[in-house]
Amino acid sequence: MLAHLHPLFAATLWQHLRRMGGPGLIVLGVVDNSVIPVTGSMDVLCIWLAARHREPWPYYAFMATLGALVGGYITYALARKGGEEAMEHRLSKKKADRVKNRFARRGFLAVAIPALLPPPFPFVPFLIAAGALQYSRKKFVGALALGRGVRYCIEAFLGFHYGRHILRFFDQYYAPALAILIGLAALGSIVTLFQYFRHRKDHRAQTRTRVA
Repeated sequence: MLAHLHPLFAATLWQHLRRMGGPGLIVLGVVDNSVIPVTGSMDVLCIWLAARHREPWPYYAFMATLGALVGGYITYALARKGGEEAMEHRLSKKKADRVKNRFARRGFLAVAIPALLPPPFPFVPFLIAAGALQYSRKKFVGALALGRGVRYCIEAFLGFHYGRHILRFFDQYYAPALAILIGLAALGSIVTLFQYFRHRKDHRAQTRTRVA
């Protein structure tokens, strides 16, 4: 599940999160909304838990949304403390400018819409931008809760009502499904790290040019 982990350990961690149930969604939510997200993991865990019918599906939708809020707010708060300089260190100039323009045009929807979109749409840059641009805390929390809440309600509802088919799929294709999940997380992490180090290299080059 996590990109840098050995597949056996990743599978063990995934099983542990499943056994945790709702609280596992909060733990995963903190990780998923960090600088290196675990692409698709929250969605899969929310659907799988709702399919088990151990709790009503709104419970899992709520816990997944709560996990996303906790993790998202941590990233937002760190970026808010660092300001626009922190965003420029994390994102390329092109991506930073694009995200800034979206906030200037859409505001609330610049957080709500990306939060609603399924993977592999990158969401962490919007968390960073919201904090770095000093976007209102209340509006940020409201937009994130709306976007993620709708997304996880839909997923938990589908998981609950089509659980038998979903669980049968997981039983039959558990290994390849886990491998795909690990692969997506690995790809997302590699791309994020590549962009980060490339941007750091460009930033140092620009600094040397200004000094010279």
